[in-house]
Amino acid sequence: MKPTFTYADITDLPKIVDIYNETIASRMVTADLEPVSIASKRSWFNAFNHEHRPIWKIILNDQIAGWVSLESFYGRPAYHHTVEISIYIDAEFRHHGLGQQALDFVATQLKDLEIDTIVSFIFAHNLPSLGLFKKNGFQTWGHLPEVAELDGQRRDLDILGRRYY
Repeated sequence: MKPTFTYADITDLPKIVDIYNETIASRMVTADLEPVSIASKRSWFNAFNHEHRPIWKIILNDQIAGWVSLESFYGRPAYHHTVEISIYIDAEFRHHGLGQQALDFVATQLKDLEIDTIVSFIFAHNLPSLGLFKKNGFQTWGHLPEVAELDGQRRDLDILGRRYY
């Protein structure tokens, strides 16, 4: 079944936070070490807008199966056409191609959003995510050795990027 992508609204924040928190224990996806609260993510969520920096929920079987967001990169005006992408899939819906479908969907939205460059920050040990992005034309633009500490183990972070012009 093909998912639909619709703009998330504030009533979706609890599910967005739930999906995010599911990933923390794996130590593969995020540098957060403890679950985050809905209240702590409210201002983060409110920074998104449909016109320039959207967050979409991924709907499958009438459920939120995940979310994808495009955040401003580095917060300076000269980077207006560059965004950081984040894709999070509910554990129940992983391994069904939703990450690929999210990247495909986002690519169709870039022109209207005036975005021509996407970057993604991915732990070097997160081989599934690295594989997905590299399969979609993303290249390693940076490698930050041992910048994160997860449960006493130092981890590398890769910066992947792709231009769409």
